[in-house]
Amino acid sequence: MLFKRTLEDIKAVKERDPAARSSLEIFFLYPGVKAIRMHRWAHFFYKHGFKFIARWISQDCVRKTGIEIHPGATIGRRLVIDHGMGIVIGETAEIGDDVLIYQGVTLGGTGKDTGKRHPTIGNNVMISAGAKVLGPFKVGDNSRIAAGAVVLEEVPPDCTVVGIPARIVRQNGEKVKPLDQIHVPDPVAQEICRLEQRIKELEEKGIR
Repeated sequence: MLFKRTLEDIKAVKERDPAARSSLEIFFLYPGVKAIRMHRWAHFFYKHGFKFIARWISQDCVRKTGIEIHPGATIGRRLVIDHGMGIVIGETAEIGDDVLIYQGVTLGGTGKDTGKRHPTIGNNVMISAGAKVLGPFKVGDNSRIAAGAVVLEEVPPDCTVVGIPARIVRQNGEKVKPLDQIHVPDPVAQEICRLEQRIKELEEKGIR
């Protein structure tokens, strides 16, 4: 099973990375592939109660690749970690299939939650360099997180989010109209205006 998953990982890298020249190069020299391979062993020991060995493997992975994946994290198939230096993935994070993650990404917690503390990433999600996804919510399938974005709440499927804090700028291929923070209607002023108009109408009818 691990061998089959590794072959899938190599194929996924070849399909997504135009700089990849051979399967041997990917297997031996790509830190993202090494990190995923080591995580699968660490996760195996973690699930079977050998927590010390699991952490030993994960920390050895950090030293060798600069990528820190907690052995408790759940990773799907064909994850591609491009470059990878500085990536941190927390204990209760869950990652779906065909996900692409760039360097400097954090899938972490906010310190406010217990139990499930880290995000769940759907299938076919791209998380760009330096993005931070913090909290126990879901990022929907086929979504894109821009470089440097800080995501603090759930992202629906098929969305693109940018900024700090992150906001949706595109959904289902359509641009999302930004909220106008300057010309937002004032409900109190609107109600006063309505009352003044009503008083004027009554005065015109001779009712005082």
